[in-house]
Amino acid sequence: MKIGITCYPTYGGSGAVATELGLDLARRGHEVHFITYQSPFRLRGYTKGVLFHEVDTEMSRYPLFDHYPYELALASRQYEIAMQEKLDLLHVHYAIPHATTAFLAREMLRETHPIKVITTLHGTDITLVGQEASFYAISKFSIEQSNGVTAVSNFLRDETYRAFGCIQCELAVIPNFVNLAEYSPAVAAPRESLVPSGHKLLVHVSNFREVKRVKDVIRIFARLRKAMPATLMMVGDGPDRNDGEQEARDLGISEHVHFLGRIDSVAPLLAAADLFVLPSQTESFGLAALEAMACGTPVLAARVGGIPEVVTDGVEGLLEPVGSVEAMARRAIDLLRDPPRHARMREAALARAGDFSTDVVVPQYEAFYQKVLAS
Repeated sequence: MKIGITCYPTYGGSGAVATELGLDLARRGHEVHFITYQSPFRLRGYTKGVLFHEVDTEMSRYPLFDHYPYELALASRQYEIAMQEKLDLLHVHYAIPHATTAFLAREMLRETHPIKVITTLHGTDITLVGQEASFYAISKFSIEQSNGVTAVSNFLRDETYRAFGCIQCELAVIPNFVNLAEYSPAVAAPRESLVPSGHKLLVHVSNFREVKRVKDVIRIFARLRKAMPATLMMVGDGPDRNDGEQEARDLGISEHVHFLGRIDSVAPLLAAADLFVLPSQTESFGLAALEAMACGTPVLAARVGGIPEVVTDGVEGLLEPVGSVEAMARRAIDLLRDPPRHARMREAALARAGDFSTDVVVPQYEAFYQKVLAS
């Protein structure tokens, strides 16, 4: 198949999944064309069968276009590449604006090169952006006009039906996945290069937005540090980073909390960690938690959204209600004080991650493509 993929190329779960999907599809013999405004952050180097097509974000200084209409430029580029490369389908990740631009491209192609559009919903495109009054109607329309729609969890599928009805669409659940060759205990960085001897290592990875509850991560760690020597690594960047840094200073633990910014390859750090912390307000799936589990690292998370579909409380990790800082800290301390239990949880996390490997999930996308193309 010849597949066009559009996603947000920046640091984040939807872009990571879309890019890894494209790379694995290419390894399976398909031809994959990424169409977006910059190369996706996980598209490193050359991969046979993968091509990148940039959407021009520059515009002549015509006063009418003081606010550059990127969506129209993207639709035009999707149209051009579909025609030029004779694509079989466009697979867009995130409803707004990508499902909308793909609809426009498909309509332009209707007479000359009919093409199918598949939309994958990832989370905030439904739970936040799509339910904004100004975007609700077009979000619903774009989803319903897609030839096929997938959601990354049962939670997100049900939330989409609840929010939009979507009487004209049937949502298939295809979960997020992890590359077990890249995320593995074998890639762990040496502990002595990360933390002082005797310290437990906790890690958080996110885009540092309000929904990630960055200050809760710091507060949980502050309570845990009263019980044992420990170091916290904060990976990523975003609007709440400054608040997190200030919280660490206010609690007197800043020397033990390291804000690392964005890191291209986080697997060595995850594999070296004792616990991954993700107390988010909501998670449609929790890709970062899955990647930690694939590295053999148990997860401490909020019992919310799609997280319980990935992590079983007391088996691969620990789940508590959103905002339960005291309970999360107490359970983390109990786990890290019990090496045999911690070892069992590591093994369970590894086993569970295998259920979401590329070898298990990517064929589900291939089958879905074939079904849509045949319809």
